[in-house]
Amino acid sequence: MTDDIVASVVRQWQAVNPELDTGPMEIIGRINRCAALLQQAEDAPLRSAGLTRAEFDLLGTVRRTDWELTPGELARETFSSGAAVTKRLRALQDRALVERRGDDRDRRVAHVRLTDEGRALVDRLLPEQLAYERSVLAGLDLPGRDELASRLSELLVQLEGRLGGARR
Repeated sequence: MTDDIVASVVRQWQAVNPELDTGPMEIIGRINRCAALLQQAEDAPLRSAGLTRAEFDLLGTVRRTDWELTPGELARETFSSGAAVTKRLRALQDRALVERRGDDRDRRVAHVRLTDEGRALVDRLLPEQLAYERSVLAGLDLPGRDELASRLSELLVQLEGRLGGARR
């Protein structure tokens, strides 16, 4: 098996400072590198539909919850800032993929829902995106993927509890 870039970096640090515990770097460095490479791949099916991953996450959140959400709820669900959600919603609304409806009791609150076009796009793209992601992971056998998913879930639960990103 060929060394990855993180193994090379760890070797360099150990040569400079042999007492240094590089264990955390071996995990977090690899997670960060994998995330960066996956982002560079730009999610081919989404790109072909003219969507970013963040825009698709908003559409998917409204679709999977299957009810109207406020921009604040979307920000919490997608771990995004309110300003980022507002910008993405504006772009999606310009493409007629979402609609905003004012709240009956509070004019400051908007409710977001998918248009028929938005729902159809998510329903068409999600299977394509999952097939693309499956192909990205094809080098890992099923038990390896299951183990990786389980271990990453453990890490995520721990980080959410410690760093405050826990979901409701």
